[in-house]
Amino acid sequence: MEFESVIGLEIHTQLKTKTKIFCGCSTSFGAPSNTHVCPVCLGMPGVLPVLNKKVVDYALQLGIATNCTISKKNRFARKNYFYPDLPKGYQISQYELPIAENGYLDIEIKGRKKRIGITRIHMEEDAGKLIHDPDRNMSLVDFNRTGVPLLEIVSEPDLSSAAEVEVYLRKMRSILRYLGISDGNMEEGSFRCDANISIRPVGAKTLGTRAELKNLNSFKHVENSIYFEINRQKELLSENKEVIQETRLWDSDKNITCSMRGKEDAHDYRYFPDPDLLPLVIDDAWIDNVKKNIPELRDQKEERFINKYGLPFADAKLLTSTRELALFFDECVKKFNKPKQISNWIMGPLLALLNLKGITIEESPVSPQNLADLLELVDKGLISGKIAKTVFEEMGETGGAPEKIVKEKGLAQVSDSSLIEDIILNLIAKNADEVEKYRQGKTKVLGFFVGQVMQKTQGKANPKIVNELLKEHLKKE
Repeated sequence: MEFESVIGLEIHTQLKTKTKIFCGCSTSFGAPSNTHVCPVCLGMPGVLPVLNKKVVDYALQLGIATNCTISKKNRFARKNYFYPDLPKGYQISQYELPIAENGYLDIEIKGRKKRIGITRIHMEEDAGKLIHDPDRNMSLVDFNRTGVPLLEIVSEPDLSSAAEVEVYLRKMRSILRYLGISDGNMEEGSFRCDANISIRPVGAKTLGTRAELKNLNSFKHVENSIYFEINRQKELLSENKEVIQETRLWDSDKNITCSMRGKEDAHDYRYFPDPDLLPLVIDDAWIDNVKKNIPELRDQKEERFINKYGLPFADAKLLTSTRELALFFDECVKKFNKPKQISNWIMGPLLALLNLKGITIEESPVSPQNLADLLELVDKGLISGKIAKTVFEEMGETGGAPEKIVKEKGLAQVSDSSLIEDIILNLIAKNADEVEKYRQGKTKVLGFFVGQVMQKTQGKANPKIVNELLKEHLKKE
């Protein structure tokens, strides 16, 4: 029997607010354990939570960007379960009235477009972090992360392979980063994914029994764990064995999934409205204001780069891979309106420089203004393309302006026709054999003379003038 896989995702992304969702504690990453805590996020008796408005703004942005219907009336609920990293004994989340529902995201894989439904997006608080002590048989709890604002993004079971899951995750992370509401850093745990996986006979309408894979924290782990779990379930059904509804963990050392616990259903959490938080009402003016401030997203930038600037698809795709890189390109074009030349330099020398230094585009020593000025020097014939690469290397080390580097190092292009002509006449007189070859039709010899002129001028001679004068004098008898 042939089977098909059915996959739904639950993405948890931490929001880039300065403070937690219900208190004023800092959300900054990497602080000493249990220093960013207070009576509110630790669940002490007698304290009351106060909702962070910025969390709502960010949730609205994502809901609008993913084509969701915004719920004008929201309610927070208590999700009750016991775990050592949950100090209150419940998590404040949303259940019956989430902030956004019924959206979608279009992905493209192998040239085929597919629409992935988004069931809901809701706001909630994060739990703490368990730290397992390698030297002693015990675990420690760091509550710094407790109360950090999360958005949970629940997809419809519309995904059918690990490859589709990766494309969907990367696109969702790109949207979050373009909006500037989350850094999407999987390694730091600010972008986490749970995958619900089941299989069924091809053509069947009823869903199979699902297993949930928890807290997958890298794209590689997501792909490998889903691939393994699909094959595990296929083997069970092929042997007429039962797939158990459970939560499983990915063991990256052994490349297998392991049973963690039985999978809970919603009623197991005993959701009920949080009595300490009033219902949240969102009016049209709030929604309209958020819509006005949503930036151009990756798909829109990619389309604009192709249609407005005439860039090839591959260029547009790479240049929009991050919002910061796309903004760098846009800034360059504002100052030097030759998009393809700028694209070539960014995709080539600039990205190579960043890779070599191990830095991001935001840390680039070469600014958009200086890169644009460098290309303008080439365009005006003040320096050659070869000299431009030398100047760029110096810019990469010092961050200096190209005009200043050219002046200080005496790299300005030689466009004095009489000076170049004297060098050419001297070369022709000394290389009679090569001249004769050229006159016999072996035009490749021209490259030899161009190289000699460039050597004599230390690469500063204007290539256009060199070629014109050489052709003129080599033809003379």
